[in-house]
Amino acid sequence: MKYQRNCRLTALAALVSAAAFMPAAHAIDVQAGDWKLSITGNVNAHYIYSRCDTNAATIAGGLACIDSDSSSSSVSNGLLPAALAISGATTQGAYDLGFTFGLYPGISTNDGGSPNLQANGPNGPNTVHTALGTAGLDIRQVFLTFGNKDMGTVMAGRNIGLFGADAILNDMTLLGVGAGNGSYAAPANTSLGSIGLGYIYTDWLSQIDYTSPSIMGAKVTVGIFDPLNTLGQIPASKKAPGFHAKVAYTLGSLYLSASGLVQQQRRTANVVGVNTDYNSWAIDFGGKYDLAGLEVLGWYYTGKGVGTTGLFVSSDDGLGHARNSDGYLVQATYKLVATKFGINYGQSNLHKASGDTDVAGAAFLVNKNDKVTLGVYQDLTTNLLLLLEFSRLESQNQLGQKNTSRNVNVGAFLKF
Repeated sequence: MKYQRNCRLTALAALVSAAAFMPAAHAIDVQAGDWKLSITGNVNAHYIYSRCDTNAATIAGGLACIDSDSSSSSVSNGLLPAALAISGATTQGAYDLGFTFGLYPGISTNDGGSPNLQANGPNGPNTVHTALGTAGLDIRQVFLTFGNKDMGTVMAGRNIGLFGADAILNDMTLLGVGAGNGSYAAPANTSLGSIGLGYIYTDWLSQIDYTSPSIMGAKVTVGIFDPLNTLGQIPASKKAPGFHAKVAYTLGSLYLSASGLVQQQRRTANVVGVNTDYNSWAIDFGGKYDLAGLEVLGWYYTGKGVGTTGLFVSSDDGLGHARNSDGYLVQATYKLVATKFGINYGQSNLHKASGDTDVAGAAFLVNKNDKVTLGVYQDLTTNLLLLLEFSRLESQNQLGQKNTSRNVNVGAFLKF
């Protein structure tokens, strides 16, 4: 099996495929003194068949797969890796205390030896797949909480971010594959779903947040996070944390939310012709509504200096001029007894900055990634889901050149 991805997509793989968060089922509870321990998780596997573009254009950051052999097969995880989460809760005095450790193994073979490295094959990075390999483990969640219903809750540690979280957590491909051509290994372990194809990946961040009590159905979360460097560009200093916030409102079957982040990009090295710093910001907003089994949803984002697909990926032109980006995800699903039918469409756009000239190769920078997915999801039991999806991806560079790929997947998802 051969995969020839462009260098930008290869660099993205380690960052953006950390994938999303599995809603807790609390199937296994143990009382230990004053503490209640809960064990939750999932195991999933999918057969993925892909048809990649064989007459490919150069698109730096394009997500449509390209492959000289056209077709590929894999048995891999989907947008979620497997998961084992252990959490504890107790009440001491006036405070509710809690902790969570989230362990996320994959099923694809990691040929690199190190849990965070993959060997390079003759067709580029991450293309070796041989005997005697092992799967990798991604530790995404390590956090504590304290608070009560009157004061709200403080969360400190590593957990899912605020900006863009609702888009991915409500993506119907969360339990499936969406965009992906398989054989994912550590630390990625997962497909893209609709990451970079309708929303920017929220990521897992070291953070300290405060969430208010519910006020007439509304909750507000504000916090700081450990700032991220731009991918593949001059490292930024950490003179100030990143800031993020979210407001969510629930009224019956209606759910609305908005979130955003701000972070300074301050260069640690002085380079002639490169701006010393700029501010990155992004906001998203949207919601969902359920009516007798029919659920419709949509989220839109826009930002400057935040990039595309992953946070601060391709966020400036390399000269310190921030790029604008925007995108949206729309989705409709209908559940009939134990079977859910769904369709979603997402598009992510990246716009050139002042330093992006054709001479500098910016003409081959991705301009748009979009995807449509059709899915059927069958609850065989309360805990076991069987599913079938078809996805079509298209990537376009600043010249208007395009790559197109398709993938179909069938799989099983067991939650506990």
